[in-house]
Amino acid sequence: MNKELYEDEQIHSSDLSIVAAFKNLLPFLRAHKKRLYAALALLGGVTGLSLLWPILVQQVIDAQLVRQLELEPALREFQPIIVLGLAIVAIQFATIVMQYYQRVMLETVGQDIMLDLKKKLFEHVLSLDVSFFDKNPVGRLMSRIESDTESLRLLFTNTVVLVIGDLLLIFGIFAVMFYKEWRLALALLTVMPVLIIMIWIFHKLTSHRFLIVRKRMAEVTATLTEYLHGMSIVQIFHRGEYTRKKVYDANQRKFKEDAFVNMSVVLFFNLLFYMEYVKIGLALLLGSWLGVSPGIIVLFILLIWREFDPIARTADQLGNFQKGLAGARRIFGLLEIEPRLTDADNPAAWPGLKDAIRFENVWFSYNDDDNYVLRDVSFEIPAGSRVALAGVTGGGKSTIVNLMFRFYDPQKGCITIDGVDIRTIATSELRRRFALVLQDIILFPGDIAENIGLEAEEIDRDKIETAAKTVAADEFIEKLPDRYNTKVSEKGANFSRGERQLLSFARALAFDPELLILDEATSSVDPETERTIQNSLKKLTSGRTSIIIAHRLSTILDVDQILVIRKGEIVERGRHTELILAGGYYSKLFHLQFKNKNGALTNVK
Repeated sequence: MNKELYEDEQIHSSDLSIVAAFKNLLPFLRAHKKRLYAALALLGGVTGLSLLWPILVQQVIDAQLVRQLELEPALREFQPIIVLGLAIVAIQFATIVMQYYQRVMLETVGQDIMLDLKKKLFEHVLSLDVSFFDKNPVGRLMSRIESDTESLRLLFTNTVVLVIGDLLLIFGIFAVMFYKEWRLALALLTVMPVLIIMIWIFHKLTSHRFLIVRKRMAEVTATLTEYLHGMSIVQIFHRGEYTRKKVYDANQRKFKEDAFVNMSVVLFFNLLFYMEYVKIGLALLLGSWLGVSPGIIVLFILLIWREFDPIARTADQLGNFQKGLAGARRIFGLLEIEPRLTDADNPAAWPGLKDAIRFENVWFSYNDDDNYVLRDVSFEIPAGSRVALAGVTGGGKSTIVNLMFRFYDPQKGCITIDGVDIRTIATSELRRRFALVLQDIILFPGDIAENIGLEAEEIDRDKIETAAKTVAADEFIEKLPDRYNTKVSEKGANFSRGERQLLSFARALAFDPELLILDEATSSVDPETERTIQNSLKKLTSGRTSIIIAHRLSTILDVDQILVIRKGEIVERGRHTELILAGGYYSKLFHLQFKNKNGALTNVK
């Protein structure tokens, strides 16, 4: 099992056996072994009680009922039968109580185990490199953490336990049958191979179709989600008929698979319960022929009735069994993925950003091939200076930032801070010294204060409010009814883009980073909001080592140095005035942005 299998979702549940899944779960199960043993003991008790009352019925029929029926009505005494009825009621009550405690215990253990597993999964996901998330969408990871762990919980707290209990019950039923009347039991046992073959055929025909149904269901959900989210575009461009057809086609594909599975299930269970009546008929016919007592015949009928319940449940659980195994394979496949970037065995201490950050002959490719995004890039960012990265989209600006945060490592060259290679510094130590403000502002559930301070212990309310005032975010925060306690809706939809940007500035300032990186921070705001943000930026970057990535060249006119990047290479460097006077690539970019009054820009190649 490797990363490629996981990323491509090539799921074959047969690759992981129940033994392998159980082995991977053993460390989680051991922590709750006492409760698991208690649940298994209760399971054994429930099985024993479920076999006890049919035996009591047989004994009362043979020892009391038959004899009483031979007497005159006035002489009959049915007290033993009344006692039997009360005993059966008591046994069933005890069975229900034991089943309840067993179910509660198993569900509690299952939830605790899955909570531990989810925690380990999430911690593991946090340790993986950014390159992993490039290839694995958020929806797929959510499915692994939520849906697959739930399937695995059902596998071990429901399916496996039910199967174990049902197998115990079936073995117990045949043990009682053979003990009471081995000849009749042997004759009825010949039906069992037929039932096994029926279950095997049902499993072979439907197991993969159940997975296809789930896939088709996911397609329907995805199609609906896409078009509902984009309903304004659908209506504006009159694509209603096209959308209806897409949704209809997705539902039709699901219906065809669903119909086959449902018809197969109905046919199988009808045949299964038909076989139950065949066995009851055989018990009556052969019991009479062999001359067994009425009580034994009734016992066998009751046991046959009890036998088909676990057989039906076992067949019904095969689908959950497959889902659980598939989920286990994906979960443990994810846990087996190792981070590509690891810290050194003896990490170097943080050198402190007092001299400069240097890129020295850096070459980088995202796919570890010859398609280099950066080619022999070298530059220096002195401590305390403000440096801008300029160029068209796809030139390599954001890649430089990714390497600086060590989301990736270059194939050639190195990046140093005060002469120390960042690959020798612990990743957590490196990143906590930096702050990044993105073009796409990310806000989390909670209030404004929590979004600025991110509930970090070192950031108190005073620091949060000071940071907000410094970047002028307090101007709109103070107007809100709940001020800093105002709840942030999903994706910060209750704030304008400019307000969200100011909150991200306040967040960066509250953490007081040694290096501040602004990635297209003003590319999608109106000019008036941009002026407010520019004033905040000056306060935010004052006296702080800063890197500014911008398409709007008007936002970087006063920086200390501009690095002009084109096709992965630095083609020019200098201050704005120097680069304009040089009349090179930067000068062309600048004049193109301000030349056309109608807003149409010409591509620069």
